Amino acid sequence: MKIAIPVDEKSLKSNVCISFGRAPYFLFYDTVKKESYYLDNTAVASQGGAGIRAAQVIADHGVKALLTPRCGENAEKVLRNAEVLVYKSILGTAQENIDAYTSEQVNLLSDFHAGFHGHGGN
Repeated sequence: MKIAIPVDEKSLKSNVCISFGRAPYFLFYDTVKKESYYLDNTAVASQGGAGIRAAQVIADHGVKALLTPRCGENAEKVLRNAEVLVYKSILGTAQENIDAYTSEQVNLLSDFHAGFHGHGGN
C-alpha cells in the first residue's frame, strides 16, 4: 500500500511538515516494497487552493493513506472522493511516522479545518 507524508526535507529523517497543502515536499512510501520517493509540491506557491491541489497530487499517485498533522475540509473532500484515508501524524520524523503507521499506532484524523483561503496557512 502506498502512503504519503508532507515533509520539510527530502529525507526519512525529516520532520513532518505542519502544513499539508504548503509542505515543500511529499514523501511517498510503499509499505509492501519498502521503497520511497519524494515529490516537490507545486501547490506550495499557490495564492489559494493549495490543499486541494496537493490532495489531487496525492490521489493521482495512488496513495491510500495520508499522514498529516492537519488538513482542510476542501482537501479532505478530494481525498475522501479518491478513497484516501487521512491519519493524524505523530510528532517525529517521517520514518517514525511510517513505523507508527505500519504498527497501527496512528489514528484517523477527525478534525478538518475550514482552510486558510489565501492567508498563507502558516
